[in-house]
Order: sequence, then structure tokens, then C-alpha cells
Amino acid sequence: MGHSITLTASDGFKLGGYRADPASAPKAAIVVIQEIFGVNSHIRNICDRLANEGYVAIAPAIFDRIEPDFQSGYSPDEVAVARKFVANPDWPAMLRDTQAAIDAVTSIGPVGIIGFCLGGSIAYAAATKLKGLTAAVGYYGGAVVRFADDKPTVPTLLHFGEKDTGIPLADVETIKAKRPEVEVFVYPGAQHGFGCDERASYDKASSDLAWQRSLAFFSKNLK
Repeated sequence: MGHSITLTASDGFKLGGYRADPASAPKAAIVVIQEIFGVNSHIRNICDRLANEGYVAIAPAIFDRIEPDFQSGYSPDEVAVARKFVANPDWPAMLRDTQAAIDAVTSIGPVGIIGFCLGGSIAYAAATKLKGLTAAVGYYGGAVVRFADDKPTVPTLLHFGEKDTGIPLADVETIKAKRPEVEVFVYPGAQHGFGCDERASYDKASSDLAWQRSLAFFSKNLK
């Protein structure tokens, strides 16, 4: 359904990405931000699913500045390699590349953003710092608690797993306390990455519910 694209950031850097378009006139557009595993089959599948729901979906390859077209699976060895990309994350650069994706689809209509893992943190940061967004959804973003003093300028929804070993529930409570205007859902028994059917931590019931909530949230806010 989708195809590879090239985006240009504000500093002139060219990055790759993936775009999926719906079969008929789009309702709106959604920027999809990757995990630490690149614009891999999971992220492309998310774009395709959003296109099936009537959205133009676009995923910028935000690791292209480090390693062009990096893609990874989820084996322990692959996870260890992927972690190196975020040992010292360049948040401003990743946000520039995210803004390039937003800018590429603003002509379509309202623009939302959805991100997973690292992308969940970027989606939250984008909701507080970037222009052109109308709604934001973040899945299990570990750095959201660090950004929680910053208030989103658009409606924002966050999903977390109760058993996520990388994101303590205390962090989730801190986010709720600092940002009462943000919708936060915690999924009982769910681990980090529960929304990805390629990971061992996949939790179908939690994933289905989070997806349903995300689509309802976008339907309400991307008008």
C-alpha cells in the first residue's frame, strides 16, 4: 500500500521515510514515529492500518542522520544494537525530522502524530514544541516523564503498560499529576512494547483496546 519517500528537514538534511495513502479522499494525516528499530515492518504496518482507516500516514526515518535506512527486528541481539542509537539521543535533530514529516502533509488537512517507544516520547515532545499538529498519541514513551513540565498545545493521549520494566508506574503518576489535561491509560499486566505484534511482549487485548482508543481520539480531534 505504501511507498518510500524523501523528506527535507529545516537544516537541509534529507531523510527517508514511508508513506501510505488511503484508497479514497483522506480524512486527515498522521505522522508515525518509530521505535528504536527504525521504519521497520511494524511501523510500515501501522502506516498501512492508518491508511485503511482513511488517513494519509507518514513515517520519517529519524535515525537516518546516524545510519541511513536502519531497520531492525526484535531479537535480543538486535535490541542491543538498536539501543546504541539512543545512548545519547539528539532530541532537537529528531524533532526537526519530525517537523519535516508534519510539513509534508499539512496540505492534506489536520495532522496528528502517533509514536511508539522512543517515538512515544517524541510524539509528546512534538505536541509541546512543534507547529502544525492537531492531536498527539504516545505509546510507552520512557522520556515523557522528563518532558512533563512542558504542556502540550494540542489534545494528547498516552498509553502505558502496567508491567513495563523501563517505565515505573511512579513515572506515570508523575505525568498524570503534572499534566492532568493529558489522557493517560495504563494497561493491566501489559509490558513495554505491548502494541507490537512482532514482539514477545505483545498483548493482543491491550493492543486492540489502545488502538481503538487511539482511533477514536483521532476521529474526535482531527476535524
